[in-house]
Amino acid sequence: MIKLTNHGLFLKDGKVYESAEISPAEARKNTIAYSILKSHNKSGSDENLKIKFDALVSHDITYVGIIQTARASGLREFPIPYAMTNCHNSLCAVGGTINEDDHVFGLSAAKKYGGIYVPANQSVIHSYAREELAGCGKMILGSDSHTRYGALGTLGVGEGGPELVKQLLSNTYDVKSPEVVLVYLTGAPKKGIGPHDVAIALVGATFGNGFVKNKILEFTGPGLKNLSIDFRNGIDVMTTETTCLSSIWETDDITAEHYAAHKRPEEYKKLQPNGTAYYDAMIEIDLGKMESMIALPFHPSNAYTIHEFLANADEILAKVEKEAKEKFGKSNFDLRSKIKNGKVVADQGIIAGCAGGMFDSIDEAASILRGESTGNGYFSLSVYPTSVPVSLELTKLGITADLLSAGAVIKPSFCGPCFGAGDVPANNGLSLRHTTRNFPNREGSKPGDGQIAGVALMDARSIAATARNGGVITAATDVDYEHTPHKYNFDKSVYEKRVYYGYGKADKDAELILGPNITDWPPQYELAENLLVKLAAVIHDPVTTTDELIPSGETSSYRSNPLRLSEFALSRRVPEYVGRSKAVAATEAARRNGENPKELLDVLSNFGDAKELIKNTQFGSCVFANKPGDGSAREQAASCQKVLGGFANICYEFATKRYRSNCINWGILPFTLDPDTKFDYEDGDYVYVAGIRQAIIEGKEEFDATVVCADGRRSLIKLYVKGLTPDEKDIILDGCLMNYYRTHSSK
Repeated sequence: MIKLTNHGLFLKDGKVYESAEISPAEARKNTIAYSILKSHNKSGSDENLKIKFDALVSHDITYVGIIQTARASGLREFPIPYAMTNCHNSLCAVGGTINEDDHVFGLSAAKKYGGIYVPANQSVIHSYAREELAGCGKMILGSDSHTRYGALGTLGVGEGGPELVKQLLSNTYDVKSPEVVLVYLTGAPKKGIGPHDVAIALVGATFGNGFVKNKILEFTGPGLKNLSIDFRNGIDVMTTETTCLSSIWETDDITAEHYAAHKRPEEYKKLQPNGTAYYDAMIEIDLGKMESMIALPFHPSNAYTIHEFLANADEILAKVEKEAKEKFGKSNFDLRSKIKNGKVVADQGIIAGCAGGMFDSIDEAASILRGESTGNGYFSLSVYPTSVPVSLELTKLGITADLLSAGAVIKPSFCGPCFGAGDVPANNGLSLRHTTRNFPNREGSKPGDGQIAGVALMDARSIAATARNGGVITAATDVDYEHTPHKYNFDKSVYEKRVYYGYGKADKDAELILGPNITDWPPQYELAENLLVKLAAVIHDPVTTTDELIPSGETSSYRSNPLRLSEFALSRRVPEYVGRSKAVAATEAARRNGENPKELLDVLSNFGDAKELIKNTQFGSCVFANKPGDGSAREQAASCQKVLGGFANICYEFATKRYRSNCINWGILPFTLDPDTKFDYEDGDYVYVAGIRQAIIEGKEEFDATVVCADGRRSLIKLYVKGLTPDEKDIILDGCLMNYYRTHSSK
């Protein structure tokens, strides 16, 4: 189905060549990605880019922190369109008035600074961006990792909140020019195959080997014409799970129809590789050979064809149970009990969000279920249309009625099922979801409390086929149904009646309404001459997700209160982390107040006059993980560490650029190790780096560090901080992005 070619090649007139008369350096400039990046680059360099975006998007887990950070850094007015959607904390079931307090704050900020405010349940973040903000040749930055609008000719980048703060203060997004990977589509998908089938196969082929990490995927090929715009969007949004930086697609008449349908025909223009284009690698996808897919817990890359899974269910589910036992020893995950009479039975089906809730997928799911029944057993089916305009059209066409008649429940536009805040299954439940992720806890379980469930990702079509069989997992290609796709008509009037369009209408006298949970960031301090950190969490998992660093779900209700939110840091992976970090922070506070804590004197005595060293040695906590930061762009994965007194992360590599950027923007030193360095240290051990401040000033990238073990043993290791930009150096030195802006605005 998918073939990877890991070397450079050329594309000309829609055909792939191993060589060409033009040089790779010149042919790189003929990719779609290069042309868009060049038009947004303010640096004058093809290598070191400084990007200004056309629009920004955030949701209600992230926009409060972004605006609070920007306020503290001198914000006066939003310089570009900034849409704030309310699709993550739409429910007010947790935390009292907290969620709605944040929504009120968001609207007041839109009025004061000139923003776009999308009320709760009107649209999920990426649906709104597709409908109202995307445009061919544009770039959009979002504080959500699934900011992907490539199928609409728009380069979307998902980053942590501080990168949006930079744009709000009219600064740039700085990044090395990324490599571009050709995704060459051929064939046409057969009946029953949907975008999630292609996406899961793509993630399965590329995630584990890092094939496209921090690169841009550029989609083209003769198979493109066989995909609707929703099908393209459904693949595109899942490219985040490959760990690529962004994505872009060739545009055509189908793209033009999207913009015309959304009453913005002027946003369409033809985008295609120009002449002979060079790509650093290639992914070939034969759409005609695609099979119905399933991604088992606990990652979208844990991919199988449904037929392969069903044929080997006992063996495959045993592997999942083993992984659960290794990660969550308290919980006894029993998935093999789902095997009944040679079949595998699920407990729940969910079609939702920016991946599953689109018109075409719900339309075809309804055709599969028309006149059928989901049954009256344990299995249930919930459908969340991605926006009110989509829901309205489904209702007008009778599609909603077909689903309701079959036993499905129709729910409002909401991202909750994607991150563990909606439709939480029973203990040991197996939920099938056409959403973007199936990380641990993404279904809302609490393994630390002995509660565990799991999510398997499947396309809406196969979920509908499964629902039709009462929860028996079934590939949509194995059921007989008739489907004639409906044409989608977008009705903007529902947005005009509810959305606040404030761009260009900033009112500096408008009141900013802050609920009692919305607090300012606690003070942060500049980097000292020397650094001493204590290991508060040592994690040897192959990959550590941002959901493990700061859980999603109900914890996100506290995202507007940095101190309260930080209480959840690593709570479902290393529950002792918060207490350990707080103890370190208390010791550092005593040092800063002029005291000489015995703990510090004892450790620093290994390096000279402890009473002198303690004056200019910063003491903080540290996390070690092999490869941290896969998944969400939420800055809280880093900011919570910093609020708790974290000053460094040590790893072999960062899973994503966005998590590393979040660490830097919060003044956390992003140390890496050589791959052959054995890190066999434990919680409670210390790492000392002398002269760290001056070394950063001088642009050094290699540091001699000493590990002092809790039992007194000492050893030397090499730490690295590679590729800091001049601004990133200053942010690290100043202690965080807010301090950086305060320092530089006063000069």
